[in-house]
Amino acid sequence: MGIIQKQSIRSTISISIGFAIGAFNLLVLQTHILTTEQLGLTRLISELGITLATLCTLGSMPVVNKFFPFYKDHLSPEKNDLPFVTIMVCFSGFIIMCIGGYALRGVIIQKFSARSPLFVQYSWLIYPFCLFYLLYLWLEGFGWSFKKGATSNLLRELVPRLLFTLSIILLAVRVINLIQFLVLFSLSYLLPAAILFIILRKTGEFNFNTTISKLTTRLKSKMINFGLFIFGAQFLNLLSRNADTFIISSKAERGLTDTAVFTIALYVVTLMDIPQRSITAISIPVLAESWKNKNMKNISNIYTKSVANLLIIGLSMFCVVLVNVHNLAIFLGKDYKGIELVIFFLGLSKLIDLGTGANAQIISTSNYWKVDFTTTVIFTIIALPLNYILIAHYGLIGAAYATLIAICFYNAMRFGFLWIKFGLQPYTWKDVLAVVYAAMAGAVSYYIPRISNIYADSALRTLVFCVLFFPPVYFTGISAEVNQLIKKYVLLIKGIIFRR
Repeated sequence: MGIIQKQSIRSTISISIGFAIGAFNLLVLQTHILTTEQLGLTRLISELGITLATLCTLGSMPVVNKFFPFYKDHLSPEKNDLPFVTIMVCFSGFIIMCIGGYALRGVIIQKFSARSPLFVQYSWLIYPFCLFYLLYLWLEGFGWSFKKGATSNLLRELVPRLLFTLSIILLAVRVINLIQFLVLFSLSYLLPAAILFIILRKTGEFNFNTTISKLTTRLKSKMINFGLFIFGAQFLNLLSRNADTFIISSKAERGLTDTAVFTIALYVVTLMDIPQRSITAISIPVLAESWKNKNMKNISNIYTKSVANLLIIGLSMFCVVLVNVHNLAIFLGKDYKGIELVIFFLGLSKLIDLGTGANAQIISTSNYWKVDFTTTVIFTIIALPLNYILIAHYGLIGAAYATLIAICFYNAMRFGFLWIKFGLQPYTWKDVLAVVYAAMAGAVSYYIPRISNIYADSALRTLVFCVLFFPPVYFTGISAEVNQLIKKYVLLIKGIIFRR
């Protein structure tokens, strides 16, 4: 767990900085510079680009995560043909996607022209966004395998957001027009991909051997079988999680405007995703190695600690958002009416997802990876019809209802499998205490009388929650890693105070 702990802290810091920049871009710049339709358009382009890029990988990324340890053990870096094989698969997927997109252009016009005509006009920007995000996904897969998950997270979360900040400021001061801004947005992952490529090449282990190795020939059937199943699971998972955006854009009454409201709500909730992204990037190669060595003790240790760490951080973020959500609604204005309830249900679903720890990573790196596909198919079967029906009947809030219901079923299935098959049950009575502490601290913070200044009001509520929540968490010893972070920041604050 030492490698995971060390790198996940670094990843969390870089992802947090990226999210802070993203929050500034979204809540301050976009809401004041772009119209709600233009904001919804950027969301739709990015979601479709990410979904299609995942489709274009055709399962090659799970293969890198699972089989790279075997290539490392049996082949020298110069003879490793895995980078060449996987990039060829990715490019093949992209070509197929482009052909399919051209063939379906009439369907896009039919489905979106009524409520989201702006998307029909600029839908071609999905292709460059998809291409460079695809390249980044491919490079990131090897970055994780080379134990450079912290670096890849930094590039993924920080660079595109800084470039977006620059481009939207240029739009605001009229140095560039809307079309130029959207083109720059579609190239968001070009620079991160180029930087990560250079970093991997400098390791001396990332080469392009175009000669197919005997190892690849021997493992070919296993890799194809594994890759397609895990790819299917990942793609269906991504599709079902992003389907709400597509359905809102085409079915909701206000089209891209409702998409903009959902974008803000989802981004606020996604702040809770920071620790999970960090642990995922670092834990996958460690879990793959542990399964290879049949080290169940280490897998159980990772599972238990991931639950404790993610639950504590998720609870704290969820409660801080909830006690301040009224101030966010005031800040955004009347165009974003109803966002509070959407944030509550989306936040609750994310908290449940965090509270089940690294279950997805443990299953996907095991010999029972087909279970990952099966549970995701069930999740998709539940999520897609739920989104369509509930959005049609309840509008924007229907998407939040559907997400909560589907996430509960999804994680219950994964938790049940790991418990029954491997006896992995990561919860302790201390995890229950964390929920109790958060509920009590959140209730006190919520019922504090409101201050007219929204910034002072938010600062006070956040401070009260932290003072009431973190001390009992620390003294109960729920998570050793969280305690180390608390000690670190307490010492840092003391140092600043005494220096003065």
